[in-house]
Amino acid sequence: MFVQTQADELIEALTYVKENLATPIETLAQQVTNAFKNGHKVILMGNGGSAGDAQHIAAEFVGRFKKERPSLPALALNTNTSTLTAIGNDYSYDVVFSRQIDGFAQKGDVVIGISTSGNSKNVYLALALAKQKGCFTAAFLGKTGGTIKDICDLPLVVPVNNTPHVQACHIFMGHCMCELVDQAY
Repeated sequence: MFVQTQADELIEALTYVKENLATPIETLAQQVTNAFKNGHKVILMGNGGSAGDAQHIAAEFVGRFKKERPSLPALALNTNTSTLTAIGNDYSYDVVFSRQIDGFAQKGDVVIGISTSGNSKNVYLALALAKQKGCFTAAFLGKTGGTIKDICDLPLVVPVNNTPHVQACHIFMGHCMCELVDQAY
């Protein structure tokens, strides 16, 4: 019965996304599309499994999602281990993303943070700086949305405490965003 219970809980979480986050996901996809069409980029970041989701979504833009289209400029800040370890060692792990936002983000870019707790300090600080720099900021969050929901332009909160279900919803949301962007090309 374990698998059935887990599937039921995931279906409940996805139903929440369907009923409450469809419009915000479409809004984010439009922001991303506008950024790409105006010569800007998308920057993503996350820790742990959310880091994997960030680089997965960035790869869908740079490579392709479902159809042939031009490569789109996206990067995940958690992929360069030399940068992460240098910043973590020389400054602190709390600023591994904000230091990169300082170097890479420009007004008009879209910056997306991913945090299942909504309380990742390094994601929070990066989104706060990105917003100050004139970027559109969004976050894929879980549980209550934590502190991050209050500092970004578009918080997409999956109010579930089961981290794997939050992550499954986040990648689903990311794929929906990618497909909506594909439709614009």
